[in-house]
Amino acid sequence: SRLDAEQFQLCFTRWVNSLCEVTEERFIAIDGKALRSSYDRNSRTSTIHMVSAFCAQNKLVLGQVKAEKKSNEITAIPELLRVLDLKGCLITIDAMGCQKEVAETIVNNGGDYLLAVKGNQKKLFHAIKSEFSALEDDLKESPLEQQHGRLEIREYRVIPAPKTEPFNDWSGIESIGQAISFRYDKTGKKCSLEYRYYISSKELNEETFATGVREHWGIENSLHWVLDTAFNEDACQIYRENAAQVLAVVRHMAVNMLRSDTTRKASIRRKTKMAAMEISYLEQILASMVSDEQ
Repeated sequence: SRLDAEQFQLCFTRWVNSLCEVTEERFIAIDGKALRSSYDRNSRTSTIHMVSAFCAQNKLVLGQVKAEKKSNEITAIPELLRVLDLKGCLITIDAMGCQKEVAETIVNNGGDYLLAVKGNQKKLFHAIKSEFSALEDDLKESPLEQQHGRLEIREYRVIPAPKTEPFNDWSGIESIGQAISFRYDKTGKKCSLEYRYYISSKELNEETFATGVREHWGIENSLHWVLDTAFNEDACQIYRENAAQVLAVVRHMAVNMLRSDTTRKASIRRKTKMAAMEISYLEQILASMVSDEQ
């Protein structure tokens, strides 16, 4: 609880950078997660939110910052972006992070953005929707996907961004995209049709756009879900001073270490139990995540 949380986060980022070689065409998803039991019972402050950067290709946490509440994620995201190496990377963020300051920070740091657009940017949302309305009849035949008792069809379309308002207000904008998903739930026998819209500073083709949209949800499935199921993060009631924030970073370190170990095929949860019962395996995991310089 007495550790300087901000310095600890910087040490984490430097540690990850010393172990991972930065490659171009990386997809980095940024999203926030609440530590649900981290509220201070004495001062009755709200739970903290950790905004994390997650590399979709190698499933590693690259960095994180704290936001006091969900609405403060807007200010936390630029802070996180400034400590990351974004060169050659495509940064994906949900509608909460669709802000002009966020887009400008990414472009200024050598990266490209793919931002979801919803009602919080009403003028931009309706402008993109209008651009794609003329293409409604120009849909391709997409493959049918079957999984978890659902039938799904997805369609992705990308066009160059117009050079008019409100598009030219966004730093470096080059493309706008539309993701259409149709889902039929066999169990509940329900159908749903969803249209989602995006802006990007990169000249995307449909394949890269589709990959970016789908890889973004990896942070939910491969990080947030793992933190809750393998480490019981939401049930952790430690909250004094900086303890909750520091422990969140420690859990990210553990996820990176366990996921980088390829000697045994097992889930993160099972690997934690193996490391607890077998000291040689624990030493192997710790040693594998130390760089040559260290």
